[in-house]
Amino acid sequence: MERYARQRLLGIASTASLRVYVSEWENSRRPIGPLYASILRALLGLTDRELLGSDTTGNQPLAVAGYDELVVRIDAAHSLSRGTVDIFMAQTELLRTVDRQMGAAALVDQMQAHLKALEESLTFAVLPTTREPIARALAGAATLAAWQALDIGATERAWRHYELGKRAATESREPMYVAHAMAEQAYVLSAAGKNDLAVQLVQEAHRIVGTKASPRLDAWLHAAEAELLAQAGQTEACRRSLDLAAAALPAGASDRDPDMSSIFLNDSHLARWRGNVLARLGDDAAMSDLYDALATMDATFTRATAGLHCDLAQAHLAREEQSEAVGHLRQARLLANRTGSARQRSRINQLVEKFGESR
Repeated sequence: MERYARQRLLGIASTASLRVYVSEWENSRRPIGPLYASILRALLGLTDRELLGSDTTGNQPLAVAGYDELVVRIDAAHSLSRGTVDIFMAQTELLRTVDRQMGAAALVDQMQAHLKALEESLTFAVLPTTREPIARALAGAATLAAWQALDIGATERAWRHYELGKRAATESREPMYVAHAMAEQAYVLSAAGKNDLAVQLVQEAHRIVGTKASPRLDAWLHAAEAELLAQAGQTEACRRSLDLAAAALPAGASDRDPDMSSIFLNDSHLARWRGNVLARLGDDAAMSDLYDALATMDATFTRATAGLHCDLAQAHLAREEQSEAVGHLRQARLLANRTGSARQRSRINQLVEKFGESR
């Protein structure tokens, strides 16, 4: 808290007082004031509801017969142009870029405000021609917010955001967005130990989108299914899905899906993903894929690079190469601490325990 305050020239209590405050906050003997709530939200990646246990946003229902305010909101939503929706999409893209480089924890306030603005616009939009573009923008933003929440360990928030993303994608009549939200939501189930159900959900996502999936999304869904199958212990089905992902992926260095900006996938990304899956299976073939991916990794994908070092540590541990594993675990922890990724830290701790057992 002190480091955060110094960097932003905020005046906060002394170290001794802060220690008392933290103890009293934890034991519900002192309310968390607005200044400290803003600091804790950024450090812990929590919303006010999660931090304080209540909704402090001050949202009030429209007064009975309060038509003036209702008309103002409807008019504002109706006047949204395609250019305004493009601005919403650009804001989502900016948040996605910052997230992959710096992590999700520091973005909780910006992400919540962004979702609120989109939900507000959709709530008061009337005609489908206005609602559908807003819903598409909300679907993309909600799925990003869900992945960020999952990364910092806020699993219930992640689940709710995925549900919001699916509803918005359905209203926007975009089956690709529906499938993407469903497939990512399967990772929440996997994190909760529901591996078989996670596999069923990603398979249902693939069935729903069917032939309407772009080639890159098709490959992404096969790769996601392969990872979840690996975690469920279904080795042969996992390998088949990896082969299908490679067959579906378009050739070329480009990694962005022109039909869906949230999908990043090319040969290099898929090699990293395949290495991750094979490492989880304990397959020695993971090593070449992982080192190839490390050599071509985009440095701006900080969290993904942390995951890649975790994969390499796991692959080296499978070969009983402890010194190499330790080096990659150090790099992974450094990057995970930089992004505040609870998922990566949890995996690192599991690998550290495994390393201790193997010595």
